[in-house]
Formats: sequence, C-alpha cells, structure tokens
Amino acid sequence: MRVILADDAVVIREGLARLLSERGVDVLAQVGTAEELVRLVRVEPPDVAVIDIRMPPTNTNEGLLAAQEIGSEHPEVGTLVLSQYVEPEYALMLVTRASGRVGYLLKDRIADVGEFVDALERVNAGETVVEPSLVAELLDAPAARDPLTDLTPREREVLALVAQGRTDRGIGEELFVTRKTVEAHVRSIFRKLDLPADAGENRRVHAVLAFLGHAAKGEGRAGMRAHLTR
Repeated sequence: MRVILADDAVVIREGLARLLSERGVDVLAQVGTAEELVRLVRVEPPDVAVIDIRMPPTNTNEGLLAAQEIGSEHPEVGTLVLSQYVEPEYALMLVTRASGRVGYLLKDRIADVGEFVDALERVNAGETVVEPSLVAELLDAPAARDPLTDLTPREREVLALVAQGRTDRGIGEELFVTRKTVEAHVRSIFRKLDLPADAGENRRVHAVLAFLGHAAKGEGRAGMRAHLTR
C-alpha cells in the first residue's frame, strides 16, 4: 500500500511515516499544505492520502476540501482525513462520496498503529471508515423525528458498525453472531430505512448517510455542535 502524508506539523508527519514504514506501508511523500498534496497526487497518485483536516493558510478545512478534490479527480485514490476534534458536519461532507474509499478519524487513532493501518487498508479496499466516537455521539443525539426509531436495539448496533465501515463478517465478529444473522439485520435495516433497491445504488452508503444525516437534517454548523453538548 502506497500513501502520501499531508500535515503541516513536521513532527507528526515524520513520526507517522516511521510507524507506517515499520508496518510495511510505502510512504511515497510528505507534504505540509493541501495545495502541495493535490499537486503531488496529480503527478503520482497513491493508494491512500492521509490528510490533516486543518492545514495552511487558514487552518480550517483545507484538508477536507483537498480530500473532496482528490476524490473528484482521482476516484481510485482513497482519502483518510484526520481531525483533532469530532466535527459531524465535516464528516458528513466527506462520506457523501458514494464510491467509498474514504475515512474520517480522530488523530488519537494514530496511537494505535495496528488499528490505524487497518483503517488505511479498509479505505484502500473501497470501504468507508467513520470515527467510532462520532458514531456514538450521533447515536445518542435526540432528534425531532429520528428515522432510526423503527430499528431494534440490535439493528442500531449493527448500523453503528456499518457506519464505521465494517463488513458483515467484521460485524459478526464484533457482536459474536453469525454472518447470516448480520445479513438478516442489514436487510431489515435497509427495509425499515426505505433505501433504494436499485442495483446501481450502494445501500450501505445510503444507510451510513441516513445514520449521519438524521442528526444534521435541517441544521447548520451550530445545530450540529448542539448535538454534541446534549
């Protein structure tokens, strides 16, 4: 797996590059700005770009915008965005990339190298990886009309793991149930959420969007943050 690291903090870049190299990941390059990242991806596309969400010059959402630009120009390149804090609206903007190959994690996840490499591999394999604590926050956030109301507690557990990008097999291992049981839960979730049955649609992605979107529907940035303080 070949990656490019984009973070304006040299110490973080160098440390992550060393840790990934020790795990057999080929770090093609390190850059300090989103502009450099986009330019480099155009020249030598990696398998995955690891991107800090806040980069120069404004240190707001340059990394997120770069990830979206890369996804548009190079859908074969995975993007894993790292954030210091849980920011639901940014995560929602990112995972609307229907083709998958995206991830949104807290920087704290770097500390567990095995878990972080696993996230990289899943993004590279075409999955959508979402920060578990974000999933937990949205599960706990009440809404005037929660589209997840009709789901059973077990189905909500399954959907939370789907939102993290887990496969049916991975969900089964996490919940200690068979793969067939997971498949039955997933079918029930799709039915209850009234997701499109068109073969051209990725219903797992739609399920994730329904899950993330129920907390964001009709709200701006302030409203999204309000969910995190309830």
